[in-house]
Amino acid sequence: MSRKPLMAGNWKMHKTIAESVDLVKKLASLTGAPTDREILVCPPFTALAAAAQAAKGTAVQVGGQNMNDNLQGAFTGEVAPGMVKDAGATHVILGHSERRQFYGETDALINKKVRLALEQALTPILCVGETLAERDSAKTFAVVERHLTEGLKGLSASDVARVVIAYEPVWAIGTGKTATPEQAQEIHGFIRRKLEALFGSAAEKVRVLYGGSVKPDNVDALMAQPDIDGGLVGGASLKAEDFARIVLFQAAPTPAR
Repeated sequence: MSRKPLMAGNWKMHKTIAESVDLVKKLASLTGAPTDREILVCPPFTALAAAAQAAKGTAVQVGGQNMNDNLQGAFTGEVAPGMVKDAGATHVILGHSERRQFYGETDALINKKVRLALEQALTPILCVGETLAERDSAKTFAVVERHLTEGLKGLSASDVARVVIAYEPVWAIGTGKTATPEQAQEIHGFIRRKLEALFGSAAEKVRVLYGGSVKPDNVDALMAQPDIDGGLVGGASLKAEDFARIVLFQAAPTPAR
């Protein structure tokens, strides 16, 4: 069995509705309909439905950037998982470092969101990764292990097989710094081994994405690594030509070990 690469674009707080529709259409035109990889864009909530509509009939899938941990209720300013799905999303990013850093999201809250996303038939993209201070203090593996074990707590092996993991070294997000392919592979391999210890053979089905300043000029080397199954791309996903080049990386899809 091979893990099909997933190239995901996280647009963060960028793009109006019109800009989102235009970007989806350009991306679809530039990438065509590849069958050996998946394409995902995650626009802001305001553009989610319009982007999903624009993506219909193309290979582009649409995801949300976050969701609430409740199905509904008096939570002003929040968006329920059912609303994300209703807008046309198939995936949802959870536990992004910016949510942890700026909005105080805990492992327990993120775990609740992961479980709820699965219940609502959304594919969760669980983000894990260390800050620069944690890396400099040799805490990388401990932090990644905690994010992983706590984020997946209470899930069965069959549940985990439906989850996507994104390793995002926080020190490499939006800084222009990137882990070398070898550094990224080291952590991805660690994640795979930890998943195997926790969930057995289901670990081979889980796609682990790299999410730290992925760009057109480094994607090929990153995707050549055996445990890197795609990218969670930030800034470079905001330009159709750049993201198309990333989607159409030239390293052959890597078979599962």
